[in-house]
Amino acid sequence: MTIAERLKEARKKAGMTQDQVAEKIMVSRVTVSHWENGRSLPDIVSLIDLSDLYCVSLDELVKGDSKMTEKVKKDAKDSRNNKRLIQTTAVLVTAVLLAYLISIVVGGSFKDFCQAAIAWVLMGIGVASWLAYAAQKEKNAEKDPTDPSDPA
Repeated sequence: MTIAERLKEARKKAGMTQDQVAEKIMVSRVTVSHWENGRSLPDIVSLIDLSDLYCVSLDELVKGDSKMTEKVKKDAKDSRNNKRLIQTTAVLVTAVLLAYLISIVVGGSFKDFCQAAIAWVLMGIGVASWLAYAAQKEKNAEKDPTDPSDPA
């Protein structure tokens, strides 16, 4: 049984309409319909909300559906990549702020600070671009070119 079939069955057992489910988990009715007809898959946050709403375990909803299992793995990987990007940005911002504070302490001008910081800003943009490119390249490498459901 696919996750689409499980979601539809769980909703009906709960005695709810798609509109009611959509309202409870704050998505559109069309989104719920797409999940139940297999046109798209819910993200992990929506799965947790649906699990709570229908009083069924995540295991019952997800297990046995290879597409859903792969989507959860992909979402987790994307989350890790986003976390790395945020951490890199935080380090670069901290370095720029530190350089600015040092320029104030040693009596440098703001213009001098900006001239010194531009290299760091450009390096940060380069690192962020490279990380985004690498993540996209990895994502494209994982796609199955023979998958007919893949719109790419």
